[in-house]
Amino acid sequence: MLLRFLCIKVPHPDVLLYRKEHLVLWMWPFEAFVCCQAAKGRNPPSAPTLVAVKWASSLRRSAFIVDWHNFGYTLLGLSLGRSSRFVTVYRWFEKHYGKMANGSLCVTRAMQHELAQNWGIRATVLYDQPPVFFHPTSLEEKHKLFCRLNENLCHPIGVRDCVSTGSMEFGDETLFTSHIGNDFLLKQNRPALIVSSTSWTPDEDFGILLEAAVMYDSRVAAILNENDSTDEGVLWKEISNGKQLLYPRLLFIITGKGPEKEKYGEKIKYLTLKRVAFRTMWLSAEDYPLLLGSADLGVCLHTSSSGLDLPMKVVDMFGCGLAVCAVSYSCIQELVKVEKNGLLFSSSSELADELLMLFRGFPDECNALKSLRNGALETSSSARWDTEWEEHAKPLISEVISQNLK
Repeated sequence: MLLRFLCIKVPHPDVLLYRKEHLVLWMWPFEAFVCCQAAKGRNPPSAPTLVAVKWASSLRRSAFIVDWHNFGYTLLGLSLGRSSRFVTVYRWFEKHYGKMANGSLCVTRAMQHELAQNWGIRATVLYDQPPVFFHPTSLEEKHKLFCRLNENLCHPIGVRDCVSTGSMEFGDETLFTSHIGNDFLLKQNRPALIVSSTSWTPDEDFGILLEAAVMYDSRVAAILNENDSTDEGVLWKEISNGKQLLYPRLLFIITGKGPEKEKYGEKIKYLTLKRVAFRTMWLSAEDYPLLLGSADLGVCLHTSSSGLDLPMKVVDMFGCGLAVCAVSYSCIQELVKVEKNGLLFSSSSELADELLMLFRGFPDECNALKSLRNGALETSSSARWDTEWEEHAKPLISEVISQNLK
């Protein structure tokens, strides 16, 4: 069906640009439309799609460019295992037809090196950049967002937790903000808001985050000399009445849908935590950037099936000026600059230590967190899609078109 569409249904394209998420047809001069896009987060299989695009480019005498966002065979290996014969055949198809492309783009220097050394493919690095609607959120936008999310925020996953007690805020008051006259204010005794975006798949170990939350809770209790008999209800009432402590409550909002959501939801129900709460939700395309811009910290558990791509969710977080704690793997430092715009961790204990360090003295005296946020804002302002595209992708496309016309 795709081959028929490319060969018959559309005008002659100068370039067919294929990437994992979608296929783009380029008409000179640089006007594009999407003709094959992933539905509901499901990526089209790269091997058969590559074959169809290559055949179509040959039949129509169009140039063919591959944007290597990841490798299909490594994603397949998550379910079948890297030693599977089918995975081996899949890799051969990707390599064989990938080498037939007139040009290649990739998302990291590590992937560029892998393609050059082991695949015989010369690729140009094109780093992902956030769309323009990912930007810091104003106080008024934050207040309106939290009003819309109020029902979800006030209802715990289990019986009760540290952010579901006290009055049910609405109207001029939310868990995080107040509206007084013409002014919008952030509450001093608000919980710290941490966002993690996930597809709830096996390549993101959410057990790390849950363990870190338990460790943060117990370590704060130890630092403040609280014993196990301390009445959590009394503590929650004092906090809701305005009492500020050296370490804040943490509210983790986990967005997304996926196969392991129910499993981790059950685990969260049975956690006994005094200072940590969790919410899971699915946000609209309009509200998701606003939430990122309203949060105090982002957490990324993406580990990459190939170890060579970068998480787009972190790119979006930086676009909103949100500092990030991310799982460490081979090429993540091409995106997360340690102690500039984020921190890396390899275990739940390291993540717990980072939470303690970043949120000590929240909201006013947490200088390390403020420094990382400034770094994230600097990262977001240094490059956007238009500049990255003009500097790296457009010259390659122009060169490929010129060579194909000869």
